[in-house]
Amino acid sequence: MEITGKVIKTLPLQSGEGKNGIWKKQEYVIETEGQYPKKICFSLWGDKIEQSRIAEGEQINLSFDVESREYNGRWYTEVKAWKITKTNEQAPPSDQYNDIPPEDPKDDLPF
Repeated sequence: MEITGKVIKTLPLQSGEGKNGIWKKQEYVIETEGQYPKKICFSLWGDKIEQSRIAEGEQINLSFDVESREYNGRWYTEVKAWKITKTNEQAPPSDQYNDIPPEDPKDDLPF
C-alpha cells in the first residue's frame, strides 16, 4: 500500500532487548491531503530509521504494510513502513533524449 502526506509528529524512539537481540522502533504521524485529511501513525524498525532520516514538515510517499496481532484477547494494529520517498526532494531529470544532439535547422535538406 502507498500513501502521500506530510510528517506532522515524531514520537520518542523506543528500544529494548528481545530473544533475537536489541531492537529499535521509531514512530511518526503523517497527515494526508485532500478534503478529508487523515492522520496515520506508522513505524520504522532497525536500520530503516537512520536510512530514512525523516523530519517533521517533510512531504513523503510512504509504502507500508498493515499488520494486526492479538494479545490477551485484544487486537493491536501496526502500520509498518518498508519504503519512504521524500517528495519535496527534486529528482534529477530523466530525459531519455539527453544524449542526442539537437538538430541544426540549416541541415534540414533531404540531400
